[in-house]
Amino acid sequence: MKREKILVTGGAGYIGAHTVVELDLAGFEVVIVDNFSNSTPDVLDGLEGITGKRHHFMELDCSDREDMKMLFAKHPDISAAIHFAAYKAVGESVEKPLDYYRNNLDSLLCLLYEMTKEGRSGGLVFSSSCTVYGQPASENLPVSEMAPLQPATSPYGRTKQICEDILTDVAKASGDKLRAIALRYFNPIGAHPSALIGELPRGVPQNLLPFVTQTAIGLRKELSVFGNDYNTPDGSCIRDYIYVCDLAKAHVRAVERLLEKRTGKGGEVEYFNLGTGVGLSVLEVVNKFMDATGVDVPYKIVGRRAGDVEKVWADPSKANEVLGWKADTPLEDVFKSAWLWEKRVRRKL
Repeated sequence: MKREKILVTGGAGYIGAHTVVELDLAGFEVVIVDNFSNSTPDVLDGLEGITGKRHHFMELDCSDREDMKMLFAKHPDISAAIHFAAYKAVGESVEKPLDYYRNNLDSLLCLLYEMTKEGRSGGLVFSSSCTVYGQPASENLPVSEMAPLQPATSPYGRTKQICEDILTDVAKASGDKLRAIALRYFNPIGAHPSALIGELPRGVPQNLLPFVTQTAIGLRKELSVFGNDYNTPDGSCIRDYIYVCDLAKAHVRAVERLLEKRTGKGGEVEYFNLGTGVGLSVLEVVNKFMDATGVDVPYKIVGRRAGDVEKVWADPSKANEVLGWKADTPLEDVFKSAWLWEKRVRRKL
């Protein structure tokens, strides 16, 4: 039986690469596209090392209409797509809002133009974010999909809100052509147990755990904790940290759900929160990492960072029940995977 072909945009990126592994394990044929704006070709070698195969790959820009036409001309039999190709750093988006609006909106639009062309139909899993909730009111914590969306606190979060609106309108207008699921992630961390792929940001890390591991290994002098005067138990921001391999498995379940519903009516977008349901502060993460690895992480308290939300964590019960998915990897194992990856990367470099 012919395997279903799944497109993964941004498939050489952090979450994309881990999802490629899980799609391969689930028996799908994978097409990866990436322009390496925040990744490297080495990731493709890592994927081959894990899966034992070289997946279809095209180096292109998802925000370029001609590139996307070329992609679908070469792979007209794509059954579903997972769209990761977007800029994703909250702090950077505050500094470079135009870059974020152009890239994040255009890449989705170009993909949708091709997926909804005459004679085509398929499913789309959209990489969304908990930033669409803004700073939820205390009565809406933990956050469920029914929580009202608050004004985004950063251009990055606003692009995710706008992209969800675009997806809703296009799905509604498409009739049976497009079926879509938006996955609202909380904070992905960790690396594949093989240490062949993991999170490797370019320049200064914008996410917490890579900065922690780079400080632990001596690449950074100390970790900057942005604020200790928030209304939280220890004054630092609270987030829901989810293991990237658990997160990747949720994408497989979302794709399977879209393909199972292929004969059903299109026009509807389903939303799922992906998190653990547990909120951890920045300082708790630092301390738990040190406990798990036995490595010291020097840090200093600095001023708040523009665009940061005070506290947010997930109510993942809908994803648990409807997708049959749960983030259940012990946090100690997650931190150890991130540390193993960091040590491997620095040995290689």
